[in-house]
Amino acid sequence: MVVPKDASDPLLKEWVKVPQNPLLVPKFGINGSSFRDPTTGWLGLDGKWRIVVGNKRKRRGVALLYRSKDFVHWVQAKHPLHSSKFTGMWECPDFYPVPLSGNKGLDTSAIGHSLKHVLKVSLDDYKYEYYTVGTYLRDRDQYVPDNTSSDDEKGLRYDYGKFYASKTFFDQNKQRRILWGWINESDSVSDDQSKGWSGVQADVEVSFDLPRLEIAEFEDEVGVNATAQQLCSRVGSAARTVVGPFGLLVLASKDLNERTAVFFQIVRYRKELKLLLCSDQSRSSLQSDVDKTTYGTFVNNVGSFEEKSISLRVLVDHSIVESFGEGGKACITARAYPTLALGKDAHLYAFNNGTSTVTASKLTAWEMASSNNSTLS
Repeated sequence: MVVPKDASDPLLKEWVKVPQNPLLVPKFGINGSSFRDPTTGWLGLDGKWRIVVGNKRKRRGVALLYRSKDFVHWVQAKHPLHSSKFTGMWECPDFYPVPLSGNKGLDTSAIGHSLKHVLKVSLDDYKYEYYTVGTYLRDRDQYVPDNTSSDDEKGLRYDYGKFYASKTFFDQNKQRRILWGWINESDSVSDDQSKGWSGVQADVEVSFDLPRLEIAEFEDEVGVNATAQQLCSRVGSAARTVVGPFGLLVLASKDLNERTAVFFQIVRYRKELKLLLCSDQSRSSLQSDVDKTTYGTFVNNVGSFEEKSISLRVLVDHSIVESFGEGGKACITARAYPTLALGKDAHLYAFNNGTSTVTASKLTAWEMASSNNSTLS
């Protein structure tokens, strides 16, 4: 635990450790190497603080619960806040309330009947995260997920790409909850050091108008046991189907020998039409020693496809491509390491490889100033 060295400093630039450290030590029988990443604390009705620490028992992921009267001396609860079998170690757990209506964030200690709670965990075995939405039973200090999604590695995710170890905090001034996470580098250490820091370069938004669709037009049923990521890897941006792939080529060289494709495709999946969002890095770089994984997810709750308009927003910097489908209903973060598509030689294209007409009814793009620009304050 650390406290500000000078509490009157508005920027709180210096911090000091308290002499009581360490505040939390795993008891006998708890795997010490898997004991990590406390959550933000919340205040109970009894005036005690609570936090959760990630852990595991054999292959069961566990959110250990601790209580404290003074935020310094902590006592482990008899039962965990929640656990789930066969999920392995839980890293970076996060637990917070969300309102049933509206778009404002809530303080972590908020209570009431008009809210639910989110429990998010990072899976060390899979290197991605999942979350559930449920009810926090305050009288028992237990979390019970709603039966609306899987409580395991097949569960809901903030991001279906290279995004991990996230945490949130509540911004009381703007009444919002802010999420941040880790996007690990996927090239060599020497290349990491030579590149230095990269800031956002471009923010692109595009809306696509779809034609009227009938399921009978889609003759081939895609693999019913395949995941969305497998479908995106199988199809690729160069395929030609009834509707799509259509989307954007970002960080593209003029000759298209390098390109990262972010695209939608409508597929017939388990007797339904489904919207795929894919981020295809297979042609993102001429380098052979970088990760070029293709990511994908289904965009849920899009409604009918009859003459529908769907949106895509992509944030691009020197090596990160963040894609948001349908206003953020699906998100994919990926890494790309082009050797040709750099600076002014990085191009942006809209494309449609499907047999049906898809119209880009709106496309806006902004070039962003560097975070290292000395003129920024």
